[in-house]
Amino acid sequence: MLGPGSNRRRPTQGERGPGSPGEPMEKYQVLYQLNPGALGVNLVVEEMETKVKHVIKQVECMDDHYASQALEELMPLLKLRHAHISVYQELFITWNGEISSLYLCLVMEFNELSFQEVIEDKRKAKKIIDSEWMQNVLGQVLDALEYLHHLDIIHRNLKPSNIILISSDHCKLQDLSSNVLMTDKAKWNIRAEEDPFHKSWMAPEALNFSFSQKSDIWSLGCIILDMTSCSFMDGTEAMHLRKSLRQSPGSLKAVLKTMEEKQIPDVETFGNLLPLMLQIDPSDRITIKDVVHITFVRGSFKSSCVSLTLHRQMVPASITDMLLEGNVASILEVMQKFSGWPEVQLRAMKRLLKMPADQLGLPWPPELVEVVVTTMQLHDRVLDVQLCACSLLLHLLGQALVHHPEAKTPCNQAITSTLLSALQSHPEEEPLLVMVYSLLAITTTQESESLSDELQNAGLLEHILEHLNSSLESRDVCASGLGLLWALLLDGIIVNKAPLEKVPDLISQVLATYPADGEMAEASCGVFWLLSLLGCIKEQQFEQVVALLLQSIRLCQDRALLVNNAYRGLASLVKVSELAAFKVVVQEEGGSGLSLIKETYQLHRDDPEVVENVGMLLVHLASYEEILPELVSSSMKAVLQEIKERFTSSLELVSYAEKVLLRLEAATSPSPLGGEAAQP
Repeated sequence: MLGPGSNRRRPTQGERGPGSPGEPMEKYQVLYQLNPGALGVNLVVEEMETKVKHVIKQVECMDDHYASQALEELMPLLKLRHAHISVYQELFITWNGEISSLYLCLVMEFNELSFQEVIEDKRKAKKIIDSEWMQNVLGQVLDALEYLHHLDIIHRNLKPSNIILISSDHCKLQDLSSNVLMTDKAKWNIRAEEDPFHKSWMAPEALNFSFSQKSDIWSLGCIILDMTSCSFMDGTEAMHLRKSLRQSPGSLKAVLKTMEEKQIPDVETFGNLLPLMLQIDPSDRITIKDVVHITFVRGSFKSSCVSLTLHRQMVPASITDMLLEGNVASILEVMQKFSGWPEVQLRAMKRLLKMPADQLGLPWPPELVEVVVTTMQLHDRVLDVQLCACSLLLHLLGQALVHHPEAKTPCNQAITSTLLSALQSHPEEEPLLVMVYSLLAITTTQESESLSDELQNAGLLEHILEHLNSSLESRDVCASGLGLLWALLLDGIIVNKAPLEKVPDLISQVLATYPADGEMAEASCGVFWLLSLLGCIKEQQFEQVVALLLQSIRLCQDRALLVNNAYRGLASLVKVSELAAFKVVVQEEGGSGLSLIKETYQLHRDDPEVVENVGMLLVHLASYEEILPELVSSSMKAVLQEIKERFTSSLELVSYAEKVLLRLEAATSPSPLGGEAAQP
C-alpha cells in the first residue's frame, strides 16, 4: 500500500491512457494516478499480458522535435547497470488524438514503498529512523550516485519519492531525467504553482535551469536532512526549511542544534556533513567522494554496499606479498578475506598470472573464476583491477583451450553482466574494451541463444558499431569488435536488424584501412556471410560485398575458415541476385571469381567442407542462364567431374556436382537449328 503522501485517482471505466490502437500504450491498463510530478503525470499501470505493474511518467511535449530530442538524451540511460539504479524499462512517444497532444512515456519499475513513505510514516509516529538501516541505505544511494557521476550522468530529479525500496534493506534510484525535460521553463512554472512541495528538493541554481553533479549533492543533503529531522519536524516545516536554506544557510544551525538535543543518532557526523552539502554556491559544495569519506571512512558508518570499502586504508605491499606465498587455494583464501582491498586483489591476480598452467587447476577452476568475477564486481570503478581481472580470465581461457580444446567455457549471467558493467564504468579505456570484447566473443560462441539475446538487449550491437566507426585507427578494437559481432550474429536471433544495415559500409572501411590483415579479413567474411543470411545487406551493396569477399579470398586462400565463410557469403548473395552472380564471374584486375574458385579447389581439394561451399556457390551460379557460358568457357566442367569422382561418399557434394554438370551439358548441347543453346 502506498503511504499517506500518495494521491490515487481511479480512471473512468475503460480508460487506458493516451495512445491510439496499436501504439505501445495499448498493452497497458491504467490502474490509478499518483501525484503529478515535476514533469508530468505518473500512472500506475498493469501490463495486460503479464499482469506486471509499472509506473509510466507521461510528459506532454510541445512538438515532435522536443519529444525526439528528449528521447535521444534518455536512451543511453537504458544501458546503465547498477544494483542500486532502476533503469527505464521502455521509452516511447505516443499521440492522444482526443486532446491533440504528444506524450513522451517513460516506463519505470513499480514499487509501493520509497524513502518518501518511510519518512512520512516516521514523521506521523514522531519516531527516529533506525540508525543501522539509514547507514545501510545511505551507502547504497552514495554508491549509485558515485557510479552516475563517474559516468558524467546527473540525476537532476533526486528526492525521497525517487529512491524506491525493493526490499526492507535494498533501495534503488529511479526516474533519472534529461536536460531537455528539466529546462522546460513553462512546464516547471506550471508545476511550481500546482505543487511547490516537489521543487523544494531542488538546488538554488537548478531553479534557474542550471544542473551539475553539485545539484545532486544539494538534493541528497535535503533528503538526509529530512530523514534525520522527521521525528520532530512536520512536513510543512520541513518544506519551508528546505526552501529557506537557498537564501539563508544559517537556518540549518538551529535544526542541527535540535538534532543534538533530541540525541539523533550520528548527529556529529551529520553536523559535519550537511553544512558542506547545502552550500548556496555549487563550487563550495563537496563532491560525492567527499560525502563517502566523511560518512564511511572518517566516520563509523557501515553499509552492505561493498564497493564503499574501496575507501579503506591500504594494506602494505610487504604484508600482501607474504600472504600470497602459496598455491592457488591459499591465494583465493586471501582474496576472499581481503575482498574490499583493491591493492590486495591486484597483487593476487598478478601472482596468478605468473603461475604455470599445471598449477592453475585447468581446464576450468570454477572457484578461481568466481573469485575473479566477484573482484570485478566489488571494484568496478578501479580500472587497474578490471584490466588485471580481464587479463587473468583471458589467460585462463587461452591456457584451457590450448590444453583442453573440448572444454566448455564457464559462462553465466553474472560473468556477462560483470563484463558489460566494466564497459559501462570505463567507456573510453581501449585496452579494457578489447579484452572484454574478446572474452564475450569466446564465451558467446559456446553458450545458448539466451546469452546472445541478453547481450543484444544490453545494446552491445550498437556499442560495437559505434566503436568500429570511431576507432578505425585502432587495429585491436576493429579486430576484437568484428570477432564479437561475428559471435553474436552466429548464435543469436536478431530482433532489431536496423543497426546492422550500417555494417557492410563499416566493414568496407575497416578492410580498406587494413588491406593485408588476414585476421580482419577472416572476421569480416564471417560477418558478411551471416548478414547475407539475415537479409541485412541491401541490393545496392551486393556488388561491393561480393568484391570484398573475393578480395579476402585472394588475400588469404590458405585460411580455411575465411575461405569457408567467404564462399558461404557469396553463395547466399548469388542465390538471390543475378547482379551478384555477374560480379563473381566478371573479369577484373585481380582476375575473375571463376579462376579464383578453381584455385581454391586445387588448394583445398582434400577439405570436404571447403569443396562443399565451393559446390554450393557453383549451383547458384549455374541457376542463371546468362552465367552458364562463363562456366563453360572457364572449364568448370572438369573441376565438377573431379569433385563427383573424388567425393563419392558425400551425397551432398555429388548432388551439387551433378546439378551443375546437367546445366552445363544442357547449355552446350546442339540446338534444333544446329547450334548450341543454353537450356533454362
